[in-house]
Amino acid sequence: MQKFGKLVLGIAICFWILPVMAKPYPKEDVLPDQLVMATLWHQTAAEYRAIAYQTFNLARVMLDMELQKQTAKQKAIVLDLDETLLDNSPYQAMVVIKQTGYPHGWFEWIDAAQAGAIPGAVEFLKYADAKGVAIIYLSNRKITKDRKIPGMQNTLKNMRALGFPQADESHMYLRNASSSKQSRRDEIATKFDIIMLFGDNLNDHDVIFEHKGVAERLAAVDANQKEFGHRYFVLPNAMYGEWEGAVYDYQWRKSTAEKSQMRKAALNAWEPKQ
Repeated sequence: MQKFGKLVLGIAICFWILPVMAKPYPKEDVLPDQLVMATLWHQTAAEYRAIAYQTFNLARVMLDMELQKQTAKQKAIVLDLDETLLDNSPYQAMVVIKQTGYPHGWFEWIDAAQAGAIPGAVEFLKYADAKGVAIIYLSNRKITKDRKIPGMQNTLKNMRALGFPQADESHMYLRNASSSKQSRRDEIATKFDIIMLFGDNLNDHDVIFEHKGVAERLAAVDANQKEFGHRYFVLPNAMYGEWEGAVYDYQWRKSTAEKSQMRKAALNAWEPKQ
């Protein structure tokens, strides 16, 4: 009877603890495990850091060229936040360690205001600010009704602590409805002359890249190749993004095992001769 009582108590404790733990993915093919190399590359590869510096160094050269041109409206740079200016790789690492997935813990991460800056980003934007350029932050961070103020304010708190200039609500365009940024870009364009756009996702630059398959996205880049390094500036992000959705044909509700299989099926693999 005593053993039975201990068993019941153990079961009760398990049911009490489980709800507060991160919900794990099914163990047949755990997707978070597949994020290890991408997250490690982001956090530890000197090559990633070099690409970031390279991007903002080139942007400074192009900015100086653009500032020589006369325009009726104030010139503006439009930039995404996550993985463009703010480094959320610690959140992605948590996803791997806890065997969970977005959006678990995402709003808590925003409220913690602990993201680091992408290398070279703060220095470039301080340079642009000193030149009188408007800096517009265009992000798809979701600010729901119950988190509207803390989400916005903690994002700004994080950015100000890192030294990002013009980090105030008037320069911040967060997601309120559609994930597409086109309507917000159009609104910004009524006030400013947009000379550069920065993002880790092609959707951060133009609507022509939105919701297309893998082959279509590649073709759209080829068709607009002259814009990259001139008006469009892309930061690398192998951890997540529209590219992943394209692999799934945007069927995000597929099971973890199905997504894993779709990832592998999308690989262009060499077949050695027997």
